Amino acid sequence: MKEKTDIDVLIISEGTFPYVKGGVSTWIYDLITGLEDFHFGIIFLGSKRTDYKEIQYEFPKNLVFFESYYLFEESERPAPKVIDGKKEAFDKIARLHMWFKKHLKEGLPDEVRSVDFYLNLIKEEDFLYARRAWNFIEEQYFEYAPDLPFLYYFWTVRNIHIPIWKIVNIALKSPKCKLVHSPSTGYAGFLASFIQFNKKTPFVLTEHGIYTKERKIDIMEADWIQDARWWFQREYAEIDHIRNMWINFFIGVGKLCYESANPIISLFEGARQLQISYGADPQKTIVIPNGVKIERYAPLRQKRSEEIPKVIALIGRVVPIKDIRTFIKAIRILVIDIPDVEGWIIGPTDENPSYFEECKKLVKIFGLEKNVKFLGFKRLDEILHKVGLVTLSSISEGMPLVILEGFAAGVPAVTTDVGSCRQLVYGGLNKEDIDIGKAGEVVPISDPSSLANAYKELLLNKDKWKQCQNAAIRRVERFYNFEKFLDNYRNVYKKAINGWNRI
Repeated sequence: MKEKTDIDVLIISEGTFPYVKGGVSTWIYDLITGLEDFHFGIIFLGSKRTDYKEIQYEFPKNLVFFESYYLFEESERPAPKVIDGKKEAFDKIARLHMWFKKHLKEGLPDEVRSVDFYLNLIKEEDFLYARRAWNFIEEQYFEYAPDLPFLYYFWTVRNIHIPIWKIVNIALKSPKCKLVHSPSTGYAGFLASFIQFNKKTPFVLTEHGIYTKERKIDIMEADWIQDARWWFQREYAEIDHIRNMWINFFIGVGKLCYESANPIISLFEGARQLQISYGADPQKTIVIPNGVKIERYAPLRQKRSEEIPKVIALIGRVVPIKDIRTFIKAIRILVIDIPDVEGWIIGPTDENPSYFEECKKLVKIFGLEKNVKFLGFKRLDEILHKVGLVTLSSISEGMPLVILEGFAAGVPAVTTDVGSCRQLVYGGLNKEDIDIGKAGEVVPISDPSSLANAYKELLLNKDKWKQCQNAAIRRVERFYNFEKFLDNYRNVYKKAINGWNRI
């Protein structure tokens, strides 16, 4: 799809809408369809074409532009050639690397913002093929990571940097718009920052989970990063150099996004404080909670049976950050007291195939084939009235929509103590919210026994379950209404566009 009319808001979608269902993708889709008075465009950033299937959403009429780009597509790289490279360029590269290693708390170097630096002083072909690039990587290797295999280090450096030139080029040919909006920092925020720097387009940033924090978790857990630490380094939990390289890169990108965006939106106060700790200007930070279409889920309350279904639904991707293994272990404990309990894992399983295989293996080892079911993606309005609890066993979250959607359908929640879950389940916006009472239970992360005990207490205690259900419905209807969410973003967009136009 190409541009048909003027674009009011250009959304940068990294690995989500329109190729992946649920989560941030649904958030983007609901925002577009809800704000019919704005024309939207989408730039999708993916890894490789083969990593994505067909488009999962029907495009709304007010989505007037769509383009996909793939940051790690090898066929789109420049052809190899013999190049020496400019000494001036690689001297600046050395200073940039030192900033990422040791000076992240200081202001951003000018080169980070400069299109000329990436397109003229050091081009993509210089980075990939120049002799000076090889020499620079070799020097860095012997200084910081001589214990690693050189080829492993070499390809890590290349993989970290390869997307940068593509992002700069995408920024230059991006369509004209009144506002660019990124739902994360990372590569999407990097692109939005370059559009803001070089086209003077206002940039609104929303973080669902704090991207830098979540990438840290992913990187620390990643099995594709070789662990080259000595035994004493592992003993004292030192972070190896390769992981530090990735982490520092995303911290630096986060600072770039925080500098160029206004406003910087989080979903709850705890996330706003984390943004500030990572370098966001407090004066630019605001909180806009998610909202749900209550009318979509409220009719499901009438479809429920009188008895509490002995079904617990974990709605989310099968990836390590969701800690599906802990959920499976909790079900293993729970079957002792509730032999016919079922744990439904509802969400895509293809993002991390090796982790999915680990989870299936764990189910088999525990003999839970009749209790734990991987259902893949399902429409929530087809399943929420069939479950007794919605749960999250995650080690990191923002403000999970699935909890609010469950509340709207009259389903209490048991979650780990991450993101805004404590606020959603126990209340925390104000005294009125707290006085509503518990809408379920919150337990520590990576604690299957606590999860199992919370499930047991709610599933076997009808009075308590009813109290939690009533609190869930009252809380979502009072504080997390979708129209309020839309009004907040409508105001943000208008202020950002009009504010920029007055400069």
